[in-house]
Amino acid sequence: MEKNESSVTSDLKILTGEEGSRRGNSSPVRNRTSGPEGLSVVPNPEVPEKAVRRIFSAEYKRRILREAEACKEPGQLGALLRREGLYSSNLTTWRRQAERGTLEALSPKKRGPIKRRPDPSLRRIAELEKENRKLSHKLKQAELIIEAQKKIAQILQTSLDSDGETNS
Repeated sequence: MEKNESSVTSDLKILTGEEGSRRGNSSPVRNRTSGPEGLSVVPNPEVPEKAVRRIFSAEYKRRILREAEACKEPGQLGALLRREGLYSSNLTTWRRQAERGTLEALSPKKRGPIKRRPDPSLRRIAELEKENRKLSHKLKQAELIIEAQKKIAQILQTSLDSDGETNS
């Protein structure tokens, strides 16, 4: 039990800043989440398995663009972006979308490849090409058979002629 209590107290000292830190100052750990008795709680460092993609509504985009246009003093725009957790590229993209002028341009787009309907003429062309190959193959076979028949007829004709000559 003494080890557990001492480790807990040392952990509390680290969290409260009573023990020396690497930064060289003894200020308490500052974090966004506070635990009991004003102590800071360290957030879970685990990275989620799959990141969740943020989706911004058209109204949110318009509001941020209005606020960005209202920023006149240096640093205000950066403060706005930090507060909202945005990048300047978001503003650039949203401004281009706003120039297009439609609500659809500001709404999020579905990701992935565009689904295309197969062209019925392409299917018909493929069928006709297949039929053409089939008929060409049959034609070649027929030509080979005809040539073979001609050769056989020539052989038989010459043998008939030669038989006829010997008999005469």
